[in-house]
Amino acid sequence: MDEARARGVLAAAGVLPGAARDARLLALGENAVFAAGDLVVKVGRDAELLDRARRELDIAMWLAEAGVPAVRAAEPKALLVEGHPVSVWHRLPDAVRPAEPRDLAELLRVVHAIPSPSFALPPRDLLGGVERWLRLAGEAIDPADAAYLRERRDGFAAAAAALTPHLTPGPIHGDALPRNVHIGPDGPVLVDLETFSADLREHDLVVMALSRDRYGLAAEAYDSFTEAYGWDVRAWQGCAVLRGARETASCAWVAQHAPSNPKALAEFERRVASLRDGDETVRWYPF
Repeated sequence: MDEARARGVLAAAGVLPGAARDARLLALGENAVFAAGDLVVKVGRDAELLDRARRELDIAMWLAEAGVPAVRAAEPKALLVEGHPVSVWHRLPDAVRPAEPRDLAELLRVVHAIPSPSFALPPRDLLGGVERWLRLAGEAIDPADAAYLRERRDGFAAAAAALTPHLTPGPIHGDALPRNVHIGPDGPVLVDLETFSADLREHDLVVMALSRDRYGLAAEAYDSFTEAYGWDVRAWQGCAVLRGARETASCAWVAQHAPSNPKALAEFERRVASLRDGDETVRWYPF
């Protein structure tokens, strides 16, 4: 889905007071995210994401009731427009500063302390998107690389299922990165709720450990995260398993962009090569 297609769906949805062509594109990934006035609209890549969009709205209402600082839904139901899920959200005020790891840790402490919602949250199916992302990559990637990632997926899925957690399992964000925290006038707010799950709390902490090891997060910034949360997941024996699962998923996620973006293909190939070589020192770049 490119920007033109997403704008066409946005126009057909009729959820904005003004013209879709005047909406500002904020992001283009699995969702195209547009802002107009005091609203934000998310247009999903395909109909397979409809259930996830519906669940994200349910999660937003649950977090609002629990008093968790998070983005709020403007409409309670997701629409399916021309084969694309569409959801409408309240636009957040402009950020007063960038989010830092310690801001994320403080929000995770809140999330990890609340009881489960009345509806069922899914497990954190970290590897569930791998097949779809590789399918979207198609012939743009080496079939041997796709087969390698499928093999890794299966191995890490089995290993993760056998882990013994250190923390009590329960609700988690599922994609716990500072980019999913917005610092408004009233403080940190969680955004991108679609990966909320009920699973090992360690999933939310391994993300930042991987950021330190692969994406160049400074050691001091990581230390501020663990100090604010109160525990370092790297002390847990299962850390390497969840890290390996997330690395596998991250490679496959980049692959879906390879057919239309040479930079994505190059990044995908760099990541896969580092996994094949077992080289944990190779820097990965956000995409």
